[in-house]
Amino acid sequence: MLAIDFGLKRIGIAWNCHKIILPLPAIINDSNASNKLKIIIEQKNIKTLLIGLVKDEIMANLNDFIAQAKFSGEIIFIDETLSTKEAENHIQGRSNSKKLRKNGTLDSLSAMIILERYLNL
Repeated sequence: MLAIDFGLKRIGIAWNCHKIILPLPAIINDSNASNKLKIIIEQKNIKTLLIGLVKDEIMANLNDFIAQAKFSGEIIFIDETLSTKEAENHIQGRSNSKKLRKNGTLDSLSAMIILERYLNL
C-alpha cells in the first residue's frame, strides 16, 4: 500500500512495507510527477493507493494526476485533516526544520501519518 499526501508543489509518499511504514522521497508536482508515481508503483508492486482527501479546488489536479499514472488497483480516499500540522509538530524545534519543509520530507511525513491513521482504523 502506498499513501499519498497530494499538494500543488510536492506530493508526499509513504509505503507500507510488511507492516512497517516508510517515508519515500516526495515527488515534485511537475509535468513528470505521474510518471514518477507510476515507477514507484511498479517498483514496489503496489496494489492499493491510499490518498488523503484534498480541498475541492485542487481535487481536479489530484484526479488528473492519478489518471495519468494509469493505476488500475484499488484507490482509497481518507480524511487527511491536520496530517500536515501533526507532521509539523514532529519536526518543530529541529535546527533543520525549514530544510525538511522545502525538500519534501514534511510532505512524506504527512503521508506516513495518513497511512498510520488508516492502518489503525
